[in-house]
Amino acid sequence: MKRLYVGNLPSDATEDSVTTLFSQYGTVRSIQLVADIFSGKCRGFGFVGMEGHEARAAIAGLDGNLYCGKPLKVKFEEAGTGRNMRR
Repeated sequence: MKRLYVGNLPSDATEDSVTTLFSQYGTVRSIQLVADIFSGKCRGFGFVGMEGHEARAAIAGLDGNLYCGKPLKVKFEEAGTGRNMRR
């Protein structure tokens, strides 16, 4: 399974709406939207887990396309290093 970074999401994005968007390209295995601790609204990015060929299709189909008036950023999650990385 590949994990995709999804950026530039609107603050009213939900796990259901993003799952529906990515389901066009294959089965969504996992989803995690990063939410503001106080308001509970999406902070504009999250992660989607899909199989490799489905993930590549989602990147090709969604990266740069408008979603709720904003161009999406979709790419493979990059492994972080350093002190600021939390896991």
